[in-house]
Amino acid sequence: MIPNNVPPVAGKELEYIAQLVNGGTLSDGGGRFSQQCQSWLEERLGCPRAFLTPSCTAALELAALVLEIQPGDEVIVPSYTYISTANAFLLRGASLVYVDVEPETMNIDASKVREAISPKTRAVVPVHYAGIPCDMEAIMEAIGDRKDIYVVEDAAQGLFSSYKDGRALGSIGHIGCISFHATKNVTSGGAGGAIIINDRKFIERTETIRDKGTNRPQFLRGETDHYIWQRAGASHVLSEMQAAYLWAQLEAADQIQAQRLKLWEFYRQNLAGLRTKGIGIPLECTRGQHNAHIFFIKLRDEKERRQFTLAMRDKGISVLAHYGPLHRTPPGLQGRHVLHPQDYASQESTRLVRLPLYYAMTIDEAKYVVDQVQNFFE
Repeated sequence: MIPNNVPPVAGKELEYIAQLVNGGTLSDGGGRFSQQCQSWLEERLGCPRAFLTPSCTAALELAALVLEIQPGDEVIVPSYTYISTANAFLLRGASLVYVDVEPETMNIDASKVREAISPKTRAVVPVHYAGIPCDMEAIMEAIGDRKDIYVVEDAAQGLFSSYKDGRALGSIGHIGCISFHATKNVTSGGAGGAIIINDRKFIERTETIRDKGTNRPQFLRGETDHYIWQRAGASHVLSEMQAAYLWAQLEAADQIQAQRLKLWEFYRQNLAGLRTKGIGIPLECTRGQHNAHIFFIKLRDEKERRQFTLAMRDKGISVLAHYGPLHRTPPGLQGRHVLHPQDYASQESTRLVRLPLYYAMTIDEAKYVVDQVQNFFE
């Protein structure tokens, strides 16, 4: 069976975890591996500060706390995304505004963002689906001179991708959120994330709220002899053991990325002919560099997708659907909707499937997948 995903293993994960166990240093937040990972992110993304979190969900929830989202505030999110994008702000009492997506990329439609902005808008949350950049230039232009609207990039799938001007995804908005879940290009051992602070005025607030509302980070750095409770906070700190696992992955990031990009391009070249049969495959990335996080194809309709999924399973290949439109769920029906007349979030989500793509996958396995996909349509 060729699975849809296998978490990457770089080789030094157990060695670094053993160092922690043998050294008895299982602290959270201020340990050597946490600091190394955060410094790596700051350098790689070109951001003022990066903080590890237990998940990207936690990073999004922390962003909502840092921005002090209140009941009555409106937050604009794409309808096609994972539920965490919406939940983080719904938990703060925000009124969600669901925006349609571009059918080609499945990213938020920037023209609809402009239509969705109101006097109550406090945040816009673009999601870089499959590591393909959203139209960040148009989104920032839609906000214009409004100083009370913040952009929180949900770059859960966006690490190693960059915008056309070279900026890393997650480093363009005021805040960025990244995932190190087991399904991502690199992982911190199954779950994990990071919040990226691009607006310096949020650094101190983020550091304090993230660590239970205390000045414990300053204590760990030796800047104070004890720590105290300073404000309402939460526990959004990644364990040092997970940071050790992640550090092994980040050290091998270029190697991991090279293999994923190789596989992604192999799919693109060998499946390009499917377009003549009415099957959608990812277009060339014109807004920057993608990270080969997902290779999806779009069947002609939902019925054909079910037939395709079963046929691939019979051939030992796991292909998976992805999100459904949030605006059609019970919580989503309570929000405001800014959709295209065709409602691309609903229409395209019924057609999309993800092909297997992971670091340990070989070109021979990718060739077998391509052969079976082509056979299905013949």
